[in-house]
Amino acid sequence: MSKIIFASNRLPVTVQKNTNEGFTYQKSIGGLATGLKSYHEQSNGLWVGWPGIADEKMNREEKKAVQKELLENHQCLPVFLTEEEVDLYYNIFCNRTIWPLFHYFTSKTTYEAESWEAYKLVNLKFFQTIESVIEEDDVIWIHDFHLMLLPQMIKEKYPAAQIGFFLHIPFPSFEIFRLLIWREEILLGLLGADLIGFHTYEYARHFLSSIRRLLDLETNFNRVSYEDRYVQVDAFPMGIDYEFFAREHETPASQEETREIIEKTKGIKMILSIDRLDYTKGIPERIKGFSRFLAQNPEYRGKVRLNLIVAPSRIDVDSYDRLRKEIKELVSDINGKYGTFTWMPIWFFFRTFTQESLITLYRHSDVLLVTPLRDGMNLVAKEYIASRTDYEGMVVISETAGAASELSEAVIVNANDYNAIARGLKKALAMPREEKIARNKMMSRRIQRYHVGFWASEFLNTLNRFSLESAEIIYQRGIERDSYHIEYAYEKAAKRILFLDYDGTLVGFNSIPGQAKPDEELKSLLRELINDPRNTVVLISGRERYTLDEWFGDLDLNIIASHGLWLRYSGQQEWIMNLSLDDDWIESIRHTLELYTDRMPGSLLEEKDYSIALHYRQCDPDMAAVKLSEVREILLSMIQSTTLGLQEGNKVLEVKDSRVSKGYGSSSFVQNQDYDFIFAAGDDFTDEDLFSALPDDAFTVKIGLGNTSAKYRLKSWKSMRVILKKFAAISAALPRD
Repeated sequence: MSKIIFASNRLPVTVQKNTNEGFTYQKSIGGLATGLKSYHEQSNGLWVGWPGIADEKMNREEKKAVQKELLENHQCLPVFLTEEEVDLYYNIFCNRTIWPLFHYFTSKTTYEAESWEAYKLVNLKFFQTIESVIEEDDVIWIHDFHLMLLPQMIKEKYPAAQIGFFLHIPFPSFEIFRLLIWREEILLGLLGADLIGFHTYEYARHFLSSIRRLLDLETNFNRVSYEDRYVQVDAFPMGIDYEFFAREHETPASQEETREIIEKTKGIKMILSIDRLDYTKGIPERIKGFSRFLAQNPEYRGKVRLNLIVAPSRIDVDSYDRLRKEIKELVSDINGKYGTFTWMPIWFFFRTFTQESLITLYRHSDVLLVTPLRDGMNLVAKEYIASRTDYEGMVVISETAGAASELSEAVIVNANDYNAIARGLKKALAMPREEKIARNKMMSRRIQRYHVGFWASEFLNTLNRFSLESAEIIYQRGIERDSYHIEYAYEKAAKRILFLDYDGTLVGFNSIPGQAKPDEELKSLLRELINDPRNTVVLISGRERYTLDEWFGDLDLNIIASHGLWLRYSGQQEWIMNLSLDDDWIESIRHTLELYTDRMPGSLLEEKDYSIALHYRQCDPDMAAVKLSEVREILLSMIQSTTLGLQEGNKVLEVKDSRVSKGYGSSSFVQNQDYDFIFAAGDDFTDEDLFSALPDDAFTVKIGLGNTSAKYRLKSWKSMRVILKKFAAISAALPRD
């Protein structure tokens, strides 16, 4: 029976060791653990994560006991980490590299190679733990920035697995993300997922922008084309357990905890602020905004109070300790400036409250002031609205909180603008009762519909639907299905021919002329295939003949260059021109393309025999998309009524005679020949002519995605090399005549 495997840094259960050598198991604090708790319990799922206790604090038998307890009574599987691993991976890489960078605090971001190595190791430990329980048809849902390498690790070993990833913090703009030293590795790790979710469309857009610019991958309608599959990217704003917050929760304990706060605010307006201690929350700015409110609105002095609740967090870290001291000083200054014997404007609570007590405070607060400088979502705002069943409170929220995109009826402010915060507070406090009720009802209905259960179901249903669609695309002609048949046909054939494209098929694609030279492994592999007298090996490429001659001149290869225009048979030195052409037209086309290379930084021209190409792989993708439409329109108007054609390859636009093609170039090899094994592989549109020109019994292989007439698909050029190595091994094992 299939199951859902949840993976996150922390388990929803925290393990602690008692002085009497026993263990206690307590609910973990946090939005993710709280939000997914009920869904996890009802889903027959398994949760994988760190239990909160260092590996060194338990012996082997104790670890077995903890593992058994977590698995049998909590549906959890622990990943045991050492203190050093937690420090390097969590405290340093996650909290001093990823956290500040993704929240736009570049000055607080550190880059330490040792912590990166620990991050990789811990992600590997999570993979090994998941691998011990993964079964066919399992769904793996990975959460947050602590495990961004895990999706790729799972996908490489289990390509058919359904893998979802959700990021609970903002994904920064490309200009910020590019500062990360290990940016490509992080992106590739995430692309192991079939579905990548974010809280807002803004974060999804930033992610796709980084994918295009850093990995040079195609994106279309929030879908990334990656090797032999698609990765879907979308926004899923996380919800809350609405019914829980809407219920009555006042218990004797919660009444006792909140009695003093509530009783001493009778007759005055109460503003509530709840955050954990973190520089991203904008707490000092919020206090200064409240001070500005008191300065600009003296009539509210003595009639309003700010209850500032800050939950302790990382108080052993110097920067957080300094933040706590700054907050205390600001509170003291404002209370000293505006306070009286009977009224203190700010009450500061540096402690945690129970969930029930917070709900009680929500219901007795006239305004919730939540103004983070940057926040992935901020569920407190949604909790407040759900708790206010009388609809009479009002939220003042910063525009840089993810929840602001859903709570448009709230009072939205700029967290850095103290005057805006002051105006927002006055607007919320002075808002007519009817208007507040109307606004809150709209927000309440919205978050009631999109509760945490709906959020989880929507994500998992989308993952399932998309995975099925993707699997149908990928595996309908996956070569793995017929690999034995192809290898058997190769082994039994007496006369074979192999047509092999170069860029993107035998090596990673590089459109820059003169680069992407063949490596020694490839040349050795080609040499082994050539040495089999049953084989005719043909390298068929869009590159010009001089480059191919320089790179492969020492091999006895048949080479077709410039998309079929030039041909050189093995054992010969002379190149044969397949078609008589002229190049009188190149000068006028060159002039036009030169104008656009000047307007498209990163682009370059490559002039070949009887063709000219504009390469734009190094261009900004968005800029290139705009300019290319202009280039196409101009070129098409110039070449109409001629034999010239406009051909698009992988990040290249080429003008050449349309009579020249790889299919035409291959004809001299297959005509009147009695091959009993024909194999052809290519990666882009230019290879489709080759596939179409070959006999029906040929084995044609498309590398990567895209529409194709080829019979089979392969994941990447690396997969192509695996196939050729198998061919070479078969050839080496066969007796020679």
